[in-house]
Amino acid sequence: MASESSDRNSGDPRYLPESVTTTVKILIVGHFAVGKTTLVGTLSEIAPLRTEETMTQAGADIDNLQGVQGKTTTTVAMDFGRRTLSDSLVLYLFGTPGQNRFVQWWQDLARGALGALVLVDPARLGESFAVMDLVETYGIPYTIAVNHFDGANEHAEGEIREALDLLPETPVVFCDPRNEQSSLESLVVLVEYLQKITG
Repeated sequence: MASESSDRNSGDPRYLPESVTTTVKILIVGHFAVGKTTLVGTLSEIAPLRTEETMTQAGADIDNLQGVQGKTTTTVAMDFGRRTLSDSLVLYLFGTPGQNRFVQWWQDLARGALGALVLVDPARLGESFAVMDLVETYGIPYTIAVNHFDGANEHAEGEIREALDLLPETPVVFCDPRNEQSSLESLVVLVEYLQKITG
């Protein structure tokens, strides 16, 4: 029987290489149906953990499906994935549920998080304020990732900044959560921002 040490040396993706010296907890947050589960799944180098359940009629009066009528499932706890950025740095990605009734999860998920990638839908920017308030309440530095939904209206960065009342230093990036390179670039912007503000 192979030992855990030999598994690590064989390149088994379940294990981190011995060169990894830093692991960081990152939150992937945003309002309901903005693409968090997709983003975590696209970025994760391991099979992502998902806690999605089928939406039922019981939630019809609670979950606003305007603009996302094709959505049939929702995250009820969290999504989890892992992404190696370098030989020494690995990110653990925690996707939060987007509905207000799951806010109780935030306290646990936010504990120990170094930063957050706030995913926003340019057609539903007003729904982002509650999520941004939570991130700020827990003192988590964040960047904004604007999701390019199919057929979504284009907004300039300045319009996004003004609509969300962002500080000048808060990074804003545009991404497609279905595209690995685009999603990875958004994650790298967050990491670079965290390095800048933490020295």
